[in-house]
Amino acid sequence: MFTGIVQGCGTVAEVVEGDGITTLRIDLPDTSGLVRGASVAINGTCLTATDMEGLRVSFDVIPETLERTTLGQLAPGHNVNVERSLKMGDELGGHLLSGHIMFTAEVTQFQRNGDGATCRLNVPKKFTKYVLEKGYIGVHGASLTVGAVEGGSFDLHLIPETLALTNLGELTEGDRVNIEIDTMTQTIVNTVERMLTDEVKP
Repeated sequence: MFTGIVQGCGTVAEVVEGDGITTLRIDLPDTSGLVRGASVAINGTCLTATDMEGLRVSFDVIPETLERTTLGQLAPGHNVNVERSLKMGDELGGHLLSGHIMFTAEVTQFQRNGDGATCRLNVPKKFTKYVLEKGYIGVHGASLTVGAVEGGSFDLHLIPETLALTNLGELTEGDRVNIEIDTMTQTIVNTVERMLTDEVKP
């Protein structure tokens, strides 16, 4: 499990294409206490550390993950958001995330506002029911609050701290970001839908 509080950015060093597996070698900001087999969220996607050499950590990624997330677009030099898995007793500063990406959203607008920024994302139609104003959402692994929702789009208001610690400040129009819907929101929406469907059944 993760909290959505990104601990810093790592840099992709290598992308190695294998036989059915792609290995991402990423220079992390900190590897203290990290062991092989540990879970690390990379741009919000839960991956397993398979090898380590100093700050450089390898992660094996299967084709399904590459297709469902933006990890397949990574290349050497790209910055990625990094969060180590939650430990018992850690402070939960954001909201609980599993690292299982639900879909990707397209950036349709990105505007700097002084030290902050506003980002508008376009959501696939079948997922719009889970995006609620003032609700929580995971964007590239960062726990954020949904701003205004209009049709199939919603706004994010990014504070300077978020821009400093994550790669969200590098976004431009046309980019795609990994999205994880808050589990509680998803459960409530699905439960209400099921109850309403049961009520109209003869």
